[in-house]
Amino acid sequence: MVILGIDPGSITTGYAFLEQSGKGFKVLEYGTFHAPANRDLEDRLVHIVTELEALLDKYRPDALAMEGVFFAKNAKSALVLGHIRGAVLVACCKRGMSFNEYPPKVVKQSVTGDGSASKEQVANMVFAQLGIEKGDLPLDASDALAIAWTHGNPPPLSLALKKAPRTRKKKASVNQWKDLIKKMGVEIQ
Repeated sequence: MVILGIDPGSITTGYAFLEQSGKGFKVLEYGTFHAPANRDLEDRLVHIVTELEALLDKYRPDALAMEGVFFAKNAKSALVLGHIRGAVLVACCKRGMSFNEYPPKVVKQSVTGDGSASKEQVANMVFAQLGIEKGDLPLDASDALAIAWTHGNPPPLSLALKKAPRTRKKKASVNQWKDLIKKMGVEIQ
């Protein structure tokens, strides 16, 4: 199975293609799509999707794993990020890929064992786990590697959430998360 990990960003979007087999992971490619900030949003979307589609055609991934939405202080930034996520999701769904998203804390927990790890700690651990030489790699690319790796090695919380019954009430879903987090021994602040 080939997994595409995406760390979406309006200027820099990290990507990683990992092939998972019984022997573990093989890193196919990783890097960033850089859309110049001085261009209009629609031009940046076209730029990101065009570059992504070329790689989708090359590696033909089965699954898309993307960093989940977090609450931003700036509503405009959150809206722009939503456009980027939507464009990536459409390009991947058109190719029949499955989709999962992972909150940043879940990715950090999966890769480092600590849901509050720094981006640098995540990068160091994912490099070690995937056998990648450390270099001048943008954190967006290492985050994408971590997201793809998490999809292939979900932490117990993610597995429990997939098995848990879904409800329509938002409050039940939040309580479900809290219960699962407490079961893992993580303190909720």
